[in-house]
Amino acid sequence: MALQGNPAGVPQLAFTHAGRFHADDVFSAALLRLLRPDIRIYRGEEVPKGFSGIVFDVGGGPFDHHDKERKRRPNGAPYAAFGLLWQAYGECFLPPDKAQWFDDKFIQPLDIDDNQGTGNLLAVLIGTFNPSWDSDEDENAAFEEAVQVAEKLLDRRIESVAALHRGEAVANKALAGMQDNIVVLPQFVPWKPVLIPTAAEFVIFPSARGGFSLQCVPKDYNGKAGNKVPLPSAWRGRPADELREITGVPDIIFCHASGFMCAVGSVEGAKRLAAMARQEEARRLEQSERDRRAARETQG
Repeated sequence: MALQGNPAGVPQLAFTHAGRFHADDVFSAALLRLLRPDIRIYRGEEVPKGFSGIVFDVGGGPFDHHDKERKRRPNGAPYAAFGLLWQAYGECFLPPDKAQWFDDKFIQPLDIDDNQGTGNLLAVLIGTFNPSWDSDEDENAAFEEAVQVAEKLLDRRIESVAALHRGEAVANKALAGMQDNIVVLPQFVPWKPVLIPTAAEFVIFPSARGGFSLQCVPKDYNGKAGNKVPLPSAWRGRPADELREITGVPDIIFCHASGFMCAVGSVEGAKRLAAMARQEEARRLEQSERDRRAARETQG
């Protein structure tokens, strides 16, 4: 997701410290490469006098975090150079809410590791690119290799968040046309962040295997609280011919054993299955309530 035309106005030269490198300076360099692919990054013991480029992780400037008064996030997490650069330029890649989410989930753990040594796995892996104590490998060449890997990782991670944002726009448009708490998507998109907080109970979208997928909308993002309306237990894991007989839907193909989704040949068939699942769940809840009342009366 490298930017074209240098919209952030990043200078062509950059400088960071020499010696052993860490995920912080490596990912900082990778971010600058995405901002300006032709940037030239130099490493040394101290910033050259009169240096007119961007300086990070050294030199005491706006992208250094080694001063006594370290800058911290509102939650108290300390910034490192990577986080300071993202704070300045992250919105060149993502809208503000997604840029903040990216800091929370991806950058902040690396910043904390650089400041406190928490053993973050990604930071450890980047650190393995440093030459070993008995190696004659060129330090700057090793840094460059690490930056190239980090740039690919960072690029893909930013793009995945940007894709999530694009998918939310599609899901929101489909949500506006929701009927009977069923949302029909024109294609698969990451729909959970949009649909979980709403009244949506089912989502239908074209399946990569042909036909359509009917999925239950879970109550929470990790699915631990279950689905708003589960598919009936009598459908789960049954062969297609049995499913057709049980449901009366001629194009039902499959029902997952956990009951979170069905495969069906048409949107109309999927909507019929959703309506039946809702009716079955209403009956189950009604019977459960009758059983509870009966149990209270018996105990009384």
